[in-house]
Amino acid sequence: MKDQPYLDTSPKVSDEIRKTTCYMCACRCGINVHVKNNKVSYIEGNKDHPVNKGVLCAKGSAGIMQINAPSRLKSPLKRVGPRGSGEFEEITWEEALNLATTWLKPIREKNPEKLAFFTGRDQSQSFTSFWAQNFGTPNYAAHGGFCSVNMAAAGIYTMGGAFWEFGQPDWEHTKLFMLFGVAEDHDSNPIKMGIGKLKARGARIIGINPIRTGYSAVADDWVGITPGTDGLFIMSLIHLLLKAGKIDLAYLSQFSNAPVLVDNDTGLLLKDKNNKELVIDQKSGKLVTYDTKNISPSLTASHNGHQTVFYHMIEKYLSDEFSPESVAERTGIKAGKIRAIATEIARVAFEQSFEIAEPWTDFRGKKHKTMVARPVSFHAMRGISAHSNGFQTCRALHVLQIILGTVEVPGGFRFKPPYPKPSSIHPKPHCKVTPGAPLDGPHLGFVHGPEDLCLKQDGSPARIDKAFTWENPMSAHGLMHMVISNAHAGDPYKIDTLFMYMANMSWNSSMNTKGVIEMLTDTTDSGDYVIPHIIYSDAYSSEMVAYADLILPDTTYLERHDCISLLDRPICEADAVADSIRWPVINPDRDVRGFQSVLCDLGARLKLPGFIDDDGNAKFKDYADYIVNHERKPGIGPLAGWRSKSDTGKGPPNQKQLELYIKNGGFWTKHVPKNARYYKPWNLGYQNWAVETGLYDSPQPYLFSLYVEPMRKFQLAAMGHGKQQPPEHLRERILTSMDPLPIWYPPFEETVTDNDEFTLHALTQRPMAMYHSWGTQNAWLRQIHGVNPLYVPSKLMKSHSLKDGDWVRLTSIHGTITVPVAEMAALNEHTVWTWNAIGKRRGTWALDKNAPEATKGFLLNHLIHELLPSKGDGLRWSNSDPITGQAAWFDLKVRLEKVKPPSSSEPVFQEIKSPVEPGPNIILQGQS
Repeated sequence: MKDQPYLDTSPKVSDEIRKTTCYMCACRCGINVHVKNNKVSYIEGNKDHPVNKGVLCAKGSAGIMQINAPSRLKSPLKRVGPRGSGEFEEITWEEALNLATTWLKPIREKNPEKLAFFTGRDQSQSFTSFWAQNFGTPNYAAHGGFCSVNMAAAGIYTMGGAFWEFGQPDWEHTKLFMLFGVAEDHDSNPIKMGIGKLKARGARIIGINPIRTGYSAVADDWVGITPGTDGLFIMSLIHLLLKAGKIDLAYLSQFSNAPVLVDNDTGLLLKDKNNKELVIDQKSGKLVTYDTKNISPSLTASHNGHQTVFYHMIEKYLSDEFSPESVAERTGIKAGKIRAIATEIARVAFEQSFEIAEPWTDFRGKKHKTMVARPVSFHAMRGISAHSNGFQTCRALHVLQIILGTVEVPGGFRFKPPYPKPSSIHPKPHCKVTPGAPLDGPHLGFVHGPEDLCLKQDGSPARIDKAFTWENPMSAHGLMHMVISNAHAGDPYKIDTLFMYMANMSWNSSMNTKGVIEMLTDTTDSGDYVIPHIIYSDAYSSEMVAYADLILPDTTYLERHDCISLLDRPICEADAVADSIRWPVINPDRDVRGFQSVLCDLGARLKLPGFIDDDGNAKFKDYADYIVNHERKPGIGPLAGWRSKSDTGKGPPNQKQLELYIKNGGFWTKHVPKNARYYKPWNLGYQNWAVETGLYDSPQPYLFSLYVEPMRKFQLAAMGHGKQQPPEHLRERILTSMDPLPIWYPPFEETVTDNDEFTLHALTQRPMAMYHSWGTQNAWLRQIHGVNPLYVPSKLMKSHSLKDGDWVRLTSIHGTITVPVAEMAALNEHTVWTWNAIGKRRGTWALDKNAPEATKGFLLNHLIHELLPSKGDGLRWSNSDPITGQAAWFDLKVRLEKVKPPSSSEPVFQEIKSPVEPGPNIILQGQS
């Protein structure tokens, strides 16, 4: 029509599309990055990518604002004022690397353990651990110890893998899906896509979570469980299923250690001279090894008084202590509800079962004509893991899956290559230090008895975080949250240099935030810092930057090479092995370098064996060179794709490998053969394919471990058996907590807290729109979560005369905070919660000092301590799981009271002087 303005309905979005991998969370989705005038103009999902198939969330789309973030560090920095002052001077990279070398070289030559090297949520842990191993320090780990090591370790010890990166539900066939303790930040796009498939097919979803948000909000049934009682609820389900006989006896007999005999005297599994578990064959009645051809192991037979694992399970879980009536009050779930859920599980698993006409052969040589479905699947994450009883709770959930026969069958939980992997083929932890030489093996791993602990000859901890000691024997991911406090205390010894990457340990990644800040700045009587040197690498001006002596500025994720490797945390799906890369789709406009390339440079300067050639020259010019040319063993490198003409997943280095990844959209994938897609731990088709692909050196069939024998070995040591025994004060704890069959015990904080005074549980969750703490400085994402009120259940709001926007004082046995509140009806009535990592300290992240994140945002971290209060025994016990050492973030108990609104949330920390200027109020297209 006349006078209507002209609208360009097809504007030119970009000059070029460059395909790479997102890093706004750990989904690692494929993205198309539109580039216009050499600037990122738009990010969309890559429809060809196996992870997200084009789906992209708010985080992924907002990646453009990470590239434009005013908080980006611009050059190496050297501290010139006191720690915490934020006073730095810019220096050159040569000066920075020379300074780091000056600090690190004498340590390596004399006392390599004086370096503590810990990394945050990066995805290059196989590389950073390789660097640390070549340096020779035993003190390396990543963030898993305060994230979800309970889930990972419990899964690997029990069944050879766990949820999320280890496996996924069979979205195509599941009919009942249960989520335990899942927020919405992990694996969000694949889970959203999967739930969409379930909803389209009419499958049923049950959410078990104190908080109804995210996935629980779209569940057909929400169960608002009391925090820390998931294990008790799961064991009640096991109790009911066993009592009703609704378990898969054939599956248990063939594929688990349920029929293995337990020595009546020691509690260890009966084995032959070759260390193979023994069972009784139903057909012959003979005692044979579990892998004998064509046998049918008996679940109930005994031998000379030795009973099966299954017998011990029945004896334990049929106890009335696990009846719904016994657990209802503590779990907050009515007995009738528990019975109804158990009935629903049994009905779907057995009455809605079906078969897929796909023949396969098991490891005993038995040929099967079909694959039997048990269409019930589970998923769980940090909500059940981050408790001091989390390891046993996670084990219980895996046991529940196994007795139903729902693991690695159609409709159930499926492993993602390179899993399944039995715990026995993983490395054991290593800690032998030799000055001027590499460590004697990988830092992290899986212990199988006291002989595998990381102890010095005098029995003291070999590692600064006390991982793999009697305090937390099976700490597969280390204890990152204990590094600073142990280093400050000099327990077990002092360190010289703390080297950290992308770990915001002075703020949202530490328990006892105020105390950690004091530790980082504490000085000796002579005025020297208790922790003499701190080197830190980050892309942004975070809270931790102010407490470092040397800053090595990292690139953003679109400006560097990354490797999402099969050696580390790959992007595989249940039906395919896959890995991917990131590559510099744009060039940095600042004097910054990718941290992994910096490590290559430092490694060469320090003459670390893995980083120099025979002539002593740098072996890798940068991380991209490392990705292509490093071989962990012959034919196996960081990337599996395009290594050889046959493209099997292994072969010699290919100098065009990265080019081929880029040409293919940034990823490589190889599908599992059709007859190998289920029953992976026992399917000869899968086992042989895995060897061909380089996932295994040889076929590795194994039994699921309902009964985890290594835990019994620690119990025996606590009872006084064997050469290596725990200190007296730990004997009882080891004996009671390390039961080889899953148990439940109250979270530790509840045992040292006046629960009549501190009546409420306090939790944090990460929102779907944010993952890393850096998300809350993102100009787009801040509009979704600019503040984080304390969510309070309706009943409590009413009893305290509260309304939205009022303020409360929240108090724990460790501290007090003052925060704004908001009402939430779909919430366990004894629980309060908030979003994590929204609150920021003034002067950081280039935010205005009056930004809502700093004035109304807050952290529950101020109320949590890495140590429990004294129990009167003269000891301070770690606030963590006694088996793995995972930080017990979610054991927090609090009370609240209404207060007058303060000028800002409390506590108020002194504003930090930032090395970068605050950002503008408006960022225009193309502006950086």
